Amino acid sequence: MEYVVIEADAVSDPGLRADLLDTWIAATDAGGSVGFTAPAPVHLVAETLDLALERVAAGRDLLGVLHNGERYVGMGLLVSTGGQLTRHWRTVLRVMVHPKYQGSGAGRLLMNGLRSSAEGLGLEQLMLTVRDGGGLDGFYGKLGYRVVGTHPRAVRVAPDDYRDEIMLVTELGTS
Repeated sequence: MEYVVIEADAVSDPGLRADLLDTWIAATDAGGSVGFTAPAPVHLVAETLDLALERVAAGRDLLGVLHNGERYVGMGLLVSTGGQLTRHWRTVLRVMVHPKYQGSGAGRLLMNGLRSSAEGLGLEQLMLTVRDGGGLDGFYGKLGYRVVGTHPRAVRVAPDDYRDEIMLVTELGTS
């Protein structure tokens, strides 16, 4: 498995889009916290993916992917706020690995690749959020992220099911 940064001119590759859409739908349907709940609303996932790819094509965000030699099986974005005062950090967003490849170290490979990409951009910090209850804060903690805040009941996954959103930050240049 290999981590690759997708250049702005390569986001129009239909194979890339198809593989990432398949990964996103599979991750959602497997219970992943990637912006939607199962069953994945395919048209909304596709719209959200297309918007993300447009930002990458415009040079605003960075797309890191995992390729297994045959297809793309994971993705993560480094998203810029675009503000003058926040140029030193990015939000890590839409981190996911196809369920067939979870548990094999692919998530760690993807996150290490995104960190390396961020350091290559000269960034000082990365921030991400996770939905409480999935244990992901422990996964990210092992990668050097620390909890800096909680937004109670920020995520509503069903009419009577609210989850806290946990904000984590890591300093770059350290492990």
